[in-house]
Amino acid sequence: MKTIGLIGGMTWHSTADYYRLLNEDVHRRLGGSHSAAIAMTSVDFDEIEKLQLSGDWDRLAGIMTDAALKTEAAGADLMLICANTMHQTADRVSAALGIPLLHIADAAAAEIRRRGFKKVGLLGTCYTMEMDFYKTRLEKKHGLSVLVPDKSQRRDVNEIIFRELAYGRILTESRAVYQEIIADLQKRGAEGVILGCTEIPLLIKPADSPIPVFDTTALHCKAAVDAALA
Repeated sequence: MKTIGLIGGMTWHSTADYYRLLNEDVHRRLGGSHSAAIAMTSVDFDEIEKLQLSGDWDRLAGIMTDAALKTEAAGADLMLICANTMHQTADRVSAALGIPLLHIADAAAAEIRRRGFKKVGLLGTCYTMEMDFYKTRLEKKHGLSVLVPDKSQRRDVNEIIFRELAYGRILTESRAVYQEIIADLQKRGAEGVILGCTEIPLLIKPADSPIPVFDTTALHCKAAVDAALA
């Protein structure tokens, strides 16, 4: 079994889900007393959030690269960045490593294409929904058509992530806001919706959506276990 490297802490709530899902999947596949071999470096999200707000992506890439190199040195054979937004730094991190970095958008796209879908909605932080690194990868590398909410909806999605989900606060009224936005994406032709922030699955479950949801946390973990056991 290969050792899975995790760069976590963005936020620790979703990183805890990564740890649980990886171990559950390895145990399900191998049985017995098996669990996942994991090396992890967890960053301080307060610093990350402030640098995102200031737009200092160069500094953020440096933090991610340092964390990745520490995790590789600890024995990781493959690397995961446990956050959708921080994949803005993925190319720079990958270039510094001697091991593969598994991109979370690729994991999501593989399942979307397996299901035969071509047009999907994307929910995430404002950075994930509005910057090129995620949506463009889905469109150009995987041939998908990607819809994002309108400006006011994007603001609502982002605010709920940073002011509630990042602190582990799960509110019924916020779930209703997301459900309205998903319903609007469906009206615009989305066949499914990508939960493109690793905190969103804490709030939105498959039963909460009128169209299929693609849980990027779970799909990223599945891709990691596939690679670790290959």
